[in-house]
Amino acid sequence: MTSTTETNGSPAPDEAGASITGHAGELAVAVAQAHGVETMFTLSGAHVFPMYDGAVGSAQGRAPVDAHPVRLLDVRHEQTAAFAAEATGKLTRVPGLAVLTAGPGVTNGISAMAQARFAGSPMVVVGGRAPSNRWGSGALQEIDHLPIVEPVTKHAATLMRADDVAAGFDVAFTQARSSHRGPTYVDVPMDEFFNAGSGRRPAPAGDGARFRGAAPDPDAVARIAALLARAERPVIVLGTDVWADHAEAAALRLVEAARIPAITNGMGRGIVPGGHPLLVTKARGAALGGADLVVVVGTPLDFRLGYGVFGGKDGATPAAVVHIADADDQVARHADLAASVAGDLTSVLDGLTEALQGGGGRDREAWISSLRDVVTAAAARDAELLTAEADPIHPARIYGELLPRLADDAVVIGDGGDFVSFAGKFVEPRRPGCWLDPGPYGCLGAGLGAAIAARIARPSSQVVLLLGDGAAGFSLMDVDTLVRHDLPVVMVMGNNSAWGLEKGPMQMIYGYDVAADLAQRTAYDQVVSALGGAGETITDPRGIGPALDRAFASGVPYLLNVITDVDAAYPRATLGI
Repeated sequence: MTSTTETNGSPAPDEAGASITGHAGELAVAVAQAHGVETMFTLSGAHVFPMYDGAVGSAQGRAPVDAHPVRLLDVRHEQTAAFAAEATGKLTRVPGLAVLTAGPGVTNGISAMAQARFAGSPMVVVGGRAPSNRWGSGALQEIDHLPIVEPVTKHAATLMRADDVAAGFDVAFTQARSSHRGPTYVDVPMDEFFNAGSGRRPAPAGDGARFRGAAPDPDAVARIAALLARAERPVIVLGTDVWADHAEAAALRLVEAARIPAITNGMGRGIVPGGHPLLVTKARGAALGGADLVVVVGTPLDFRLGYGVFGGKDGATPAAVVHIADADDQVARHADLAASVAGDLTSVLDGLTEALQGGGGRDREAWISSLRDVVTAAAARDAELLTAEADPIHPARIYGELLPRLADDAVVIGDGGDFVSFAGKFVEPRRPGCWLDPGPYGCLGAGLGAAIAARIARPSSQVVLLLGDGAAGFSLMDVDTLVRHDLPVVMVMGNNSAWGLEKGPMQMIYGYDVAADLAQRTAYDQVVSALGGAGETITDPRGIGPALDRAFASGVPYLLNVITDVDAAYPRATLGI
C-alpha cells in the first residue's frame, strides 16, 4: 500500500488525512492501525483473506511507515476471536478487532457482540460476505448479515466498493470507541475486498480523549452536588463505564475528598482499591439498604442493582437515587431518579468534587464507621470459609489460597456461574482494569478469549482464568490457541460436576432438578495436557496452594482441576429476574 499527498508527489505516510491506496484489506488495516489496533483475532476464512494480507503487509513495511504491525492471531472457534476482541476493548480501551468469515463465522460471533453491547465494550467486527457479482445465485455462505447483527451493535454497514472501505472502517472504529461505547460491524463483498481502492488515512486516535462524552450540564452537576452535601448516609456505585471513560482517577478523587462509601462492580472494580477504608462492597446489603442517597455512576440500574430501588424496608423511606452516565441514552428511564446527568465522566466527577469543595457537607463519619464494622464482620466470616478444610473442597478455599498469591496488577477473569460468584465476593482488585467478567449479559464461554486478550494486553502480569466446569465446555479447545501462540495462563476450575447456578434454584422451586448434572470428576486437566499445556486434579484442600505455585511457575497454559462440593452453593439474594 502506498500513501501520498495531493499537494506534491512525495509520500507522506505520517500525515493524517493523507490519501492512501491499496487493496481493500490494506486500507482496512491502515485505518485499524490509526485507531490503535495491535491484534487481529480471527479463524481462517477465504472471504477475509485480504485482511490477512493487510496484516502481513503491516509487518513487512507495506503500510505507512509510522504504523505498528498488526499481529494476526488465529483461534479454534469464532466465538473465541470475538470474545478476545471484546476483552481487548475492555482492557485497553481501544476497540478490539475480530475478523470473521461469512455466514457461520459471523453468526458464531453474535454472543460476543451482544455481550459487548450490554457491557459497553468497544470492538469492531469485520465480516466476510459473498461476492456481489454472485449475489442471489447461491454462493457459499451467502447471507445478509446486517439484519442479524443490527440489534446487538451500535452501527452496522456493508461497504459495497473498495473505495468505501477507508471511510467506512473509520466510521466503525469511531462509533465503537465513542460514548456510549459498544460493538460495530462492517462487511465487504468478497470480490470488492480483493480490489484496489483509495481513501483518507484518519488521524491517529491518541489517548482517545476526543471520543469521550459531551460536556455535562453544569446545572445538573450542581443539583447532584447539593444532594450529596445534604446526605447523611450516601453511597456511590462505580461501574464499568468509569473505567471505559478514563475517569477512574476522578472517581477516586471524589470518593476520598467527599468521604463517600463506595461499591464497585464490573470493570469498576479496583478504582477504589481493595482494602481502602471507603470500599464497602463487603457491606453491600447494609450500605444500599441503609443509604439515604445512592449515586450510581457508569453502570445501568439493572437486576444487579435492584432496578434502581434501594432501602425502603420495614416502612423506611427509600433512598434517593442519582444516575450518572457517559451518554444520555444510558440514563435509566424506568427508575424514579432524584437527579441525573450525562457526559464525560471525568468532567462530572471532578465537577462534583469541586462543588463540594473537598468536603461532603454533613458529618458522615458515624455512617462510614458503621459500614466498616459490617465489612470487618464479613471479612471475619469469610476467613472461616477461605481456610475451610472440608472434604469435598469448599469453593471458597480455592480463593483463600489464590488471594495471597495475586500480584497487585494481576488480571482476574471470571467465566462461570456459581464458582465465579464466589470470586465476586472474595476478590477485590487493588488496581482498576484488572477484572473481567461477562457483565450483565451473563454469557458463558467468554473466558478463553478473554484470557488470550489479557495475556497479550498485559504481557508482564499474572493472568488467572476462573472457570466453572460447565463454562469450560464452551471453549476449552482454545487452550490449543494459548499453546500455539505461547500465551501462558493459569486456569483455576471449580469442578462440582454440575450446573450449580441452576441446580439449587430448580430444587428450590420444584423439589428436584433435571438437566443440571455433568459427568463426575471429569479430568479436564488431561484435556489441557493433551493440547500441549499442563495441569493436575486436586481433591485435598491442602494441595491447592502448592499447585498454584507450580502453575504460576510453569510458563505454559496450566489448569488446576479442583474437585469441589456441589452442595456448597453461593448464597444468592437474586436470581437475576
